[in-house]
Amino acid sequence: MKKQLLCKKGALILAMLLAFINIATAKYNYKSGDIIFQTDQSHQSKAVQLATHSRFSHVGIIFNTAEGIMVYEAVQPVRITPINEWIKGGKGGAYVVRRLKNSENILTKAAVQKMKAVGDKYLGKDYDAFFEWSDSRIYCSELVWKIYKKALGLEIGELQELRSFDLKHKEVQRIMNYRYGDNIPYNEKVISPEAMFKSNLLITVGGKGYDL
Repeated sequence: MKKQLLCKKGALILAMLLAFINIATAKYNYKSGDIIFQTDQSHQSKAVQLATHSRFSHVGIIFNTAEGIMVYEAVQPVRITPINEWIKGGKGGAYVVRRLKNSENILTKAAVQKMKAVGDKYLGKDYDAFFEWSDSRIYCSELVWKIYKKALGLEIGELQELRSFDLKHKEVQRIMNYRYGDNIPYNEKVISPEAMFKSNLLITVGGKGYDL
């Protein structure tokens, strides 16, 4: 009798866990091509936020793969990170997910495969700490922007020149002096996480820890 009760209790607990997982999956129904934003904990995070007047300092692009939900991100080096690990890497585990409008029609299986193929070409490349607009090294928002541009011809966010950012803060100046010395490339094209977040091609579909 006790064994039967224990089995029933175990089955009930398992059913509750499965139900919880299903609810969580439904709540956060990530789709390939979703763009995920966070405040990372790197040494340059604060400077990025100050210069761009943004809550965000890091961004990646989500793909559903055979190994699970993954985030393509440009760190050192460019890599694929399981989404739970990526979220934990952000400040307070907070994040926001934005999705391409009309994605159900635009992000077809063929389109997603093309995007992923573009992303795969950048894997293993060094992180671009100088924010140069080349493919030799890549920074986070540049990676996501170029995946959409090269695969689908879509520009997620407006490119800006480095000079257009707010460069007066001491922390920003400290990072820039460390990176560039007296040769600051003010005319360099840059895409920021904030510019991508504000793109009118995207809608917010989920997140945690930010006022949406």
